[in-house]
Amino acid sequence: MAVPSSGAVSIQDLVDEFGGSTPHSISEYYRGGSLVPNVSANNSVPTSGTVALTNFYGAVDATFIAASGGTETTSGDFKIHTFNSNGTFTVNSVGNSAGSNTVEYLVVAGGGGGGNKQNAGGGGGAGGYRTAASFSVSAQGYSITVGGGGSGTNTRNVPGSTGSNSVFSNITSAGGGGGGSGYGNNDGAATSGGSGGGAWAIDGNDYGTGPGSASPAGQGNAGGPGTNVSNFGQGGGGGGAGEAGNTDGGGYGGDGSSTNNIEGDTTARAGGGGGGRDNRAPSLNAPGGDGGGGPGGYGSAGTNGSANTGGGGGGASHNYNSTSASGGSGVVIIAYKVQ
Repeated sequence: MAVPSSGAVSIQDLVDEFGGSTPHSISEYYRGGSLVPNVSANNSVPTSGTVALTNFYGAVDATFIAASGGTETTSGDFKIHTFNSNGTFTVNSVGNSAGSNTVEYLVVAGGGGGGNKQNAGGGGGAGGYRTAASFSVSAQGYSITVGGGGSGTNTRNVPGSTGSNSVFSNITSAGGGGGGSGYGNNDGAATSGGSGGGAWAIDGNDYGTGPGSASPAGQGNAGGPGTNVSNFGQGGGGGGAGEAGNTDGGGYGGDGSSTNNIEGDTTARAGGGGGGRDNRAPSLNAPGGDGGGGPGGYGSAGTNGSANTGGGGGGASHNYNSTSASGGSGVVIIAYKVQ
């Protein structure tokens, strides 16, 4: 409840809302003191000097969410719950709008596995990236699912596996698409996901079916197509949360995103995996995107996406007997104001 917004206001109304010790005095109730919180709903209450009962029209005591689960930290006025694996976010009580009754979230799915190609496999797409503020919660337990990264492949016409979804409440982020693989006329096309996997490539201008798309839309970007490097194949980079594969160069994984609603967090996540490069081409391990994307291989298997970033796995090349790189697992982070 709140102090009445019109009519007569008594000291007892202030006591009922904010508490206080007897004998009561109106000077106990300055905004920003020990009883009346300094929140926007109480802006009409002075912080010192003359104060009238009518200054308290609509004033309210601030109450805050109390919850548990995951790894708990604080940043300024916020409490943060980080889930690097499955768990439960338990809301014990919900505050009010003057304090906190909504949360901010970041939900990143597992990245896709890289592709494996006679010449150049595609990079895995990053896991879907969803973030928002002002998400309403109630006093209950919320099951948290943290998606695992998709596995790589040791078969030249089978794409890398799609990453697994991450879930908080009704928020689902889709696993990243697998990087494309191919051999001759056998096309293991890149798959779609939170961000799409990159396409495979062979000598000259012989490229695999187009890269995977971002599906559902709005969680990431498409993978990149295969390209030609000195008449040799360069697999496409996997898409990232911040940009498509190949945006920064042929085979480069798309960068992830560090733009989220979590207080004090500027960590980049959900970078795409780099594409593999034929080792007869000029030397380069196509880098993974910022945010945990694994670099592509140069006559090797590529590098796994980083754990708990949703980064895509790097594509392999000329590494017939080895499995290409896996995507990185996802993460769920929830934050809310506590003072």
